[in-house]
Amino acid sequence: MNILISNDDGYRSPGLRALADTLARLGRVTVVAPDRDRSGASNSLTLDVPIRAERMDNGVIRVNGTPTDCVHLALTGLLDEEPDLVVAGINHGPNLGDDVIYSGTVAAATEGRFLGLPAIAVSIDSHQPRHLRTAANVAARLVAGLRDAELSPSTILNVNVPDLPSESLSGVRATRLGHRHKAEPVSRIRDPRGRPMYWIGPAGPEQDAGEGTDFHALRNGYASVTPIQIDLTRHGSLPRVSRWLDTLP
Repeated sequence: MNILISNDDGYRSPGLRALADTLARLGRVTVVAPDRDRSGASNSLTLDVPIRAERMDNGVIRVNGTPTDCVHLALTGLLDEEPDLVVAGINHGPNLGDDVIYSGTVAAATEGRFLGLPAIAVSIDSHQPRHLRTAANVAARLVAGLRDAELSPSTILNVNVPDLPSESLSGVRATRLGHRHKAEPVSRIRDPRGRPMYWIGPAGPEQDAGEGTDFHALRNGYASVTPIQIDLTRHGSLPRVSRWLDTLP
């Protein structure tokens, strides 16, 4: 099995290394990751400047681009042999509910799926994790079982793991995405010349976070596995929109 690994925290991330070391037990691992932290990059591609890729002494390929750039480059010309699947992570911090829209980790997995490969995004519920091995082991279990999974070809697995020792993990649950309240307001500051600058505010607190959601599973010590897809069409609304369009002058 050939596994492509990427992330959005950058090629030096401890989470990336933990994931690569663990998945190396299952097959040949290739790491193509951003040259710096690109959290929140979502599915952006770099189209206005050339992209450079450099192989480091430890074999990791660093790219001066986004997570999507990394996977796109790897699968469309950089690698001599196409991988069997794409695994993104381990992200430092969870990607729950609305987070998946902004997440570079999820975007790396999404790009793998766009280009025809099974894809998994893995995050741990801490920005300073102590138990990366737990998340890496959950990822390895999923990768090892993926061949026997009866999943739609369009499915991406978004995985969130509590920052707990493996023996303290309650289990693994299939979940749906929850939902957050509106994000906190931006923070306004001024530069030394008195001009305004802004920091994006933190994500909003849990809103739809009851049983069955990724929020609820993580809060109760379970690893959350949420199947997501690229198709954003709200199919149930198509008849209503069609009727509304018919009434327009």
